[in-house]
Amino acid sequence: MLVGLWAVFGVVMTNYLLRHDPALLAERLKLVPLHKDQKHWDKVLMLAFLVAGIGLYIVPGFDVVRFGWSEALPLWMQVVAMFIHLPCFVMLGWVMRENTYLSQVVRIDEERDHRVITTGPYALVRHPMYTVTIVLLFAVPVALGSRFALVLAVFLTGLLIVRTCFEDRTLHAELPGYPEYVKQTRYRLLPGVW
Repeated sequence: MLVGLWAVFGVVMTNYLLRHDPALLAERLKLVPLHKDQKHWDKVLMLAFLVAGIGLYIVPGFDVVRFGWSEALPLWMQVVAMFIHLPCFVMLGWVMRENTYLSQVVRIDEERDHRVITTGPYALVRHPMYTVTIVLLFAVPVALGSRFALVLAVFLTGLLIVRTCFEDRTLHAELPGYPEYVKQTRYRLLPGVW
């Protein structure tokens, strides 16, 4: 069921981006999140995120199906986690619609005249993609019924928070207009909190 949800979302977003933003589609389809202009710290963080992220899908198989390391989460929790994916997918689509510069790596995209995005979800928080990703990091293991995979979700969330700090600092220093945007949109991930 979870694979089907993600497959439908992938097909819908691919078709949308093919028609409306092929440059963003090309950027998002890069298999390895590395770029020559990417910051060294981002390469390290993304490597750790990629490895642990794969584990987020493998660990539930070992935990719940193969070895039974822990008791599977209740079915009602798994169903709720599946449904949580739907508004998250809508939000991800909104983020991609608003921000054509949504790269997998931290860099200023000078080839495409990178500029600050202040509309849509970017009027609420400065890194809405990360906000939604954090929700999904917990929704995936719960949907798969795995308590052990929740440990990976916590680790991955920590990596995203660290990346948010570094990325925010980089954008502040290198992207024209970002310091003014920071004054307008004060919160990075969660309105009223941080």
